[in-house]
Amino acid sequence: MKTKVLLLLATFGWLSLTQSLNAQKGIRIGYIDMDYILENVADYNEASSDLETKVQKWKVEIEAELKNVEEMRKDLNNERVLLTKELIEEREEDIFFKEKEILEYQQKRFGPNGDLFIQKKRLVQPVQDQVFVAIQEIAKNKKYDFVFDKSSDLVMLYSADRYDISDQVLLRLNRASKRKQLNTKKEKKNLERAEERNVEQEKEVSDRERAIKQKQSQREELLAKRKAERDSLRAAKKKEFEARRAQLLELQKRKKDSINALKNEKNKLKEDEAPSGSEDGGNE
Repeated sequence: MKTKVLLLLATFGWLSLTQSLNAQKGIRIGYIDMDYILENVADYNEASSDLETKVQKWKVEIEAELKNVEEMRKDLNNERVLLTKELIEEREEDIFFKEKEILEYQQKRFGPNGDLFIQKKRLVQPVQDQVFVAIQEIAKNKKYDFVFDKSSDLVMLYSADRYDISDQVLLRLNRASKRKQLNTKKEKKNLERAEERNVEQEKEVSDRERAIKQKQSQREELLAKRKAERDSLRAAKKKEFEARRAQLLELQKRKKDSINALKNEKNKLKEDEAPSGSEDGGNE
């Protein structure tokens, strides 16, 4: 709150000073609305629409993976009473690593240096360069001393439409896009400089993307190696568990067979003794 108050006071002071200087020296001030300009650049809107399609696809992928993890957790809770402690720990470890993979994917797509940030920057930067060149030309031709961006962090409490040069900038951008040949050496130099900046920025972004992909590849290899080790250990534990279970079942079967054999032997002895007692009674 304190920061906003200070910002407003500073803005009032700036406006007062500007009016005073304008009255004394005839300072000319203009402004643009970058959001309005971007909305009216066809190439930017088309590329922005393609990027939004990618973003929605990434969100769907993440939601599907989160739903899969939720199903894994639900299955584990339902089967917990039937599983051994070791199997429960293995299932919980699988869920943990799956959640970690989803988080890393989210950072890759939507993080501070993720794909969305990089592609937005690549999308906006060329238009910003063209706007900058157009503003330089308009300010020089019409003798503007200051040109501000209305859509930036600068607080403009009031702005008269007659100082808005956004349409003039758009007009120059449209002319530049339709122009097949450059008329002057100065325009050619400006365009070449803009292209050089774009090439350098694209190279920088490409290098960053390659580094990110390399790190991601190394991370995936490490996760795959860990998963293989876990699967191997799990298979060994499962085999050992099955062997112990089979051994226990065999011991139980032998014990049961022994008990049944003893019962049969006792019953046979009783049957043998019963006829012998009857014959003695008859002889008496």
